Amino acid sequence: MAFDTTFMNTGELAFVGDAVYSLLVRRELVTGTPLRLSELHPASVKIVRAEAQAAAAELILPLLTPDELAVFTKGRNMKHGSYPRHSSHGDYCRATGLECLFGWLYLNDMQGRIDELYSVIRSSRKNPED
Repeated sequence: MAFDTTFMNTGELAFVGDAVYSLLVRRELVTGTPLRLSELHPASVKIVRAEAQAAAAELILPLLTPDELAVFTKGRNMKHGSYPRHSSHGDYCRATGLECLFGWLYLNDMQGRIDELYSVIRSSRKNPED
């Protein structure tokens, strides 16, 4: 069931998208690699950190529809009070845009599109731990 996301703010979309993206990464790690349990969390953190999400966003930007690009741009341009000191402001903003996009797709019941975009991101990594 799709939700009306028209009046949702970017923070809410990013909140949902963060969970969706994290779950995709976790699914990838437990189904695609022979990692020990103690290695799963560190591998996940490397993939979901702002720098990695910003790089993922750059990969899929040319593939986005006009509506998807509008959601990404709205998320990227969201005002942040602060951002993690281990990432650049630009990376953090692009990561927020990616999270907004995945949250919007999820809430609009577009799992096929989520899988399609994530497949592009996933295939760009030589190793799921990268």
